[in-house]
Amino acid sequence: MDVAPEGARRSWRNRPAGALLIAGPAIFLLAEFIAAAAWTDPPYSYTYHFISNLGVHGPSTLFGQYMYSPLAWVMNTGFFAFGLTILAGVVALSGPLGRRRWAALVPAALLAAGGVLLGLFPGSGEAMDDGTGDFHGLGAWAGFVGGNVLAIVLGSMRRRVGLSVRLGRALVAVGVIGLVSMVAYFADLVSGVNVLVGLIERGAVHPFLIGLGCAGFALWRTRGRSSTDGSVPVSAQVS
Repeated sequence: MDVAPEGARRSWRNRPAGALLIAGPAIFLLAEFIAAAAWTDPPYSYTYHFISNLGVHGPSTLFGQYMYSPLAWVMNTGFFAFGLTILAGVVALSGPLGRRRWAALVPAALLAAGGVLLGLFPGSGEAMDDGTGDFHGLGAWAGFVGGNVLAIVLGSMRRRVGLSVRLGRALVAVGVIGLVSMVAYFADLVSGVNVLVGLIERGAVHPFLIGLGCAGFALWRTRGRSSTDGSVPVSAQVS
């Protein structure tokens, strides 16, 4: 198979971007796991408790949920760092150009801003009283929208980035699932029903994190090769 020099160079330049797109979701998921594991009395529930509860040292209560996270600083550090890391990965991408580049950078920046707000303004009951809860809510909204739209955009421009057809479609799918879950989450929250609210919230977050991580892995492990249709070379495993 002939090697396309420019495509190969572009693919290798995207390896740092891939590493960052792996690191961002890993930071969030690892921080979430560590903070949840430290919350033992009573045990933290991934299906019942809000993600944001892990960033509240407490004790505090909000929306009928008791919050006491011994390692709240771990989750808040994860909130602060994961979006910025993903944004750095999108900035490092060499494929998207012109308006298409901005189409990826805007939601990535929104995600990063949301993560920073979540980390700086924990969503405690006291935050609702002193007004900082508004910043936390804005951060959550920005994170939901930014992350899922970013997944859809990267999936849609998969040829320019250098992703396979299957992965591109998967990214679009997880972004749509995330946006639908976001609507369901806010509906559950407003109604006060709180049925599996933690699980629904994770449906708005975890799919795009996993999708972006998979995209990052595909970029990190590949080198450019010419494709059959003459498009930007797709991923191929490094020998």
